[in-house]
Amino acid sequence: MARTPRQLALAYDELDAPTDLSPTELRVWDAARAATARAYAPYSRFFVGAALLLADGTVFQGTNQENAAYPSGLCAERTALFGLAAAQPDHPPIVGMAVAARPAEGDFGPAMPCGACRQVMLEYESRQGQPIPLLLPSRHGSIMRFASLADLMPFTFSANDLPKNGEG
Repeated sequence: MARTPRQLALAYDELDAPTDLSPTELRVWDAARAATARAYAPYSRFFVGAALLLADGTVFQGTNQENAAYPSGLCAERTALFGLAAAQPDHPPIVGMAVAARPAEGDFGPAMPCGACRQVMLEYESRQGQPIPLLLPSRHGSIMRFASLADLMPFTFSANDLPKNGEG
């Protein structure tokens, strides 16, 4: 059987500094950074914040929440999305998202969502039927701007992969 090599490319913009963001993007970017101050991270001492910008201008934040039983904690991205859905089930569409992270001692650095968060983020984007732009700090100090959360998860698992009711 012949093997066909494949390549995968991710599309995103790389911005040098927050001054390159639009005023709307800067608002959600700053909200994610501010949320890190409320993270509960006594074990890792790595404080993560996430911010969601809704179509009506509301900003909803989440933070990482650790637990002595490590698997019982939750990432900032999921606390933001789950918290929004629980507090406002009929919320306006999410039109922007940003994530920020900083160690207890030091300045802000990279904040890459884990695989579980990427899967949940993609589910929320799918639920609302429109892309959610995402801002992430890179390892090089720049800002990565993704047009859609789907750009972070190219091989997705979604409701389309599950059997429909009555199917085997």
